Amino acid sequence: MCRLYGFMATEPTKVECTLVHSQNALMAQSRSDLKGYSHSHGWGLAAYQNHIPETERQAWAAYHGEHFQRAATKVYAHTVIAHVRRATVGGAKLENTHPFCDGRWVFAHNGTVPNFDQVREKILLATAPEHRNQIKGETDSEHLFRYARTLIDREEKPEISRIVRKVVQDAESWALEIDPEARPGLNIILSNGEELAGSRLGRSLVFVVRSGLYDCEICGFPHIHHDPSKDYKAIIIASEPLTHEKWTEVPERSIWKAELEKPLLKITPLDP
Repeated sequence: MCRLYGFMATEPTKVECTLVHSQNALMAQSRSDLKGYSHSHGWGLAAYQNHIPETERQAWAAYHGEHFQRAATKVYAHTVIAHVRRATVGGAKLENTHPFCDGRWVFAHNGTVPNFDQVREKILLATAPEHRNQIKGETDSEHLFRYARTLIDREEKPEISRIVRKVVQDAESWALEIDPEARPGLNIILSNGEELAGSRLGRSLVFVVRSGLYDCEICGFPHIHHDPSKDYKAIIIASEPLTHEKWTEVPERSIWKAELEKPLLKITPLDP
């Protein structure tokens, strides 16, 4: 179990307050989430600059020291993915820390693939050798990312929500083949900087949409250098509410997608 954060906006935005200072900031969740679980086995932050993700990861708790706060303070971007880890598959080391990055693609996961020791072989068989050889850690999450990269490479113009759907459906199917009573946790986020998509299966997930310029409830200032000719909109996806805003639950067994020019969440059922 981990905690996810995904952000997309029409203009570059500072995200420090929701990551560090809000009443249930991601940094606070690394110490204790709303159910009392700690997520102290690593943290990662990916922010897109000029269409390329700048990523920082550490294998210790986000609340330990000032490293996470310093990293969050520097972020000013259209698209951001962040993650705090509670290890279930693979130890607390950098190779197992999310988000995973390859070129412009970034991936993070909250949940567990049951019986991964057995499912792993099914994932590897479906993964192209060039991506199989890039796996550096032991996590189910990194294996799923490399399978996603295999699917992406097969398409001239990959449709991101279709990639997410295929990864989740296949991972669930492989797990259920081994144990029909298994309950996979497959909340994932995938982005190429221009699109942000993901899933909800077996774990909590909420979102909030922000429209128009407003002063932050934490620091009292807007988080953007607003272009008056543009309509500012932003969307945040998170494992649990971060602020006092009205957060909406993403339906269980669903695929969601946001786009940079129109960051409104589009939700479709996972199942046909």
